[in-house]
Amino acid sequence: MACIYIAAAHKSSGKTTVSLGLCAALRACGHTVQPFKKGPDYIDPNWLRQAAGRDCYNLDFNTMDSAQLRNTVATHTADADIAIIEGNKGLFDGMDVHGADSNAALAGLLQAPVILVIDTRGMTRGIAPLVSGYRAFDTSINIAGVILNQVGGPRHEAKLRAALKEYTDVPVVGVLNKAPHLIIKERHLGLVPGNEDAHAARTIQRIRTAVADGVDLQRIVAIAGQAPALPAPQAYADVRHQPAVRIGIPRDAAFGFYYPDDLDEMRRAGAELVLFDSLRDRVLPEVDGLFIGGGFPETQMQALAANESLRRDVLRFVEADGPVYAECGGLMYLGRRLSWRGRQYEMVGALPLDVIMQDRPVGRGYVKLTETGRSPWGSIVSNGADVIRAHEFHYSRIEKLNVPGVFAYRVQRGFGIDGEFDGLIHRNVVANYAHLRNMNPVCWAQRFVEFVRRCAGSTQTNAE
Repeated sequence: MACIYIAAAHKSSGKTTVSLGLCAALRACGHTVQPFKKGPDYIDPNWLRQAAGRDCYNLDFNTMDSAQLRNTVATHTADADIAIIEGNKGLFDGMDVHGADSNAALAGLLQAPVILVIDTRGMTRGIAPLVSGYRAFDTSINIAGVILNQVGGPRHEAKLRAALKEYTDVPVVGVLNKAPHLIIKERHLGLVPGNEDAHAARTIQRIRTAVADGVDLQRIVAIAGQAPALPAPQAYADVRHQPAVRIGIPRDAAFGFYYPDDLDEMRRAGAELVLFDSLRDRVLPEVDGLFIGGGFPETQMQALAANESLRRDVLRFVEADGPVYAECGGLMYLGRRLSWRGRQYEMVGALPLDVIMQDRPVGRGYVKLTETGRSPWGSIVSNGADVIRAHEFHYSRIEKLNVPGVFAYRVQRGFGIDGEFDGLIHRNVVANYAHLRNMNPVCWAQRFVEFVRRCAGSTQTNAE
């Protein structure tokens, strides 16, 4: 398995730029590139998917065990030439003081050689003790090369190269000069998602050109080839012999936060996924259920509000007891009104609540949930587990919840809807701020598809 891990000394060092450029440049050379992203992230994977032309899969110690991490990589690289894993934060950063959930731990688990991206601004000789220290801190990690980023020019590059050559044996495999046109715009949750950026393709093209010119691609491929093969992937259960159901999913500039392996699991459970555009499609497709994921509805709220016919269709679907699962942005869309920066727009009105955007995060990071036993899907955990590990990242809060709340989950860690509960239940809607991941023991995708199938069967029986 050819695999390489893109890490850094700290966040905002240029890992995403390098990872995007490598995906796009190697793809242009004819390689089939499989991207991965460490941690609970939707935005970087969206960009990586566009650069590589393949879905990007997340690798997260919080929701996956070691076997699942290895199996995910093995499964999705089976038909690829090279895997590129983008880390998060710094190489040795993580929540665990011993580094059990760090980038280094993941690179070690996969035995993937590491390329360290160094933001060299304000640095010359000091790069040597930095790189030497990172290599010495954990000698089991193969730091196979460095890419110098934000280099000020030829003189700056020469000083950096001389220091590394004099004091280390870590090779320089690439150099990227300061270039404002390579920067991807940011906002409150990180980078502006590629599905919102009208110029995403051009941005990726610029980054591809810079990386192709500044990085030794042949050497990157050779280093990636040092990674040993992983155990053969385990087969996934497929129950598509059961009656198929159609599940509508908005995928557009407002809603784009979906884990591809969750969607894969829904398909394996017998769902046909029907994509639609909540901003432009005037009619809800013929579906048996809806999954409305997260995203940035606040940036698109005027267009969402203007699409009155679709909002009415979604409302009618909910009021007819259609099964709906909504996460974060989806919850916001289903409420009555959405307010941000002094503006307020009407949303679907299916949930008896208003949503207000804040200037600071309301819920951020990993969460732990336990089930209340009230979910219409039944339990979504298996193998005797009682804790659901997930994550949340929202700047919005709920106001004027005008009914006694019935919830699917109690929050052990995190904020959820009110600091105590998450997973608001209304008719056949379950709406939460937590983003769930369908990884054993959590099997939400299968349970939701089963629930949609039951609802569809009940509707058909009543119609007969």
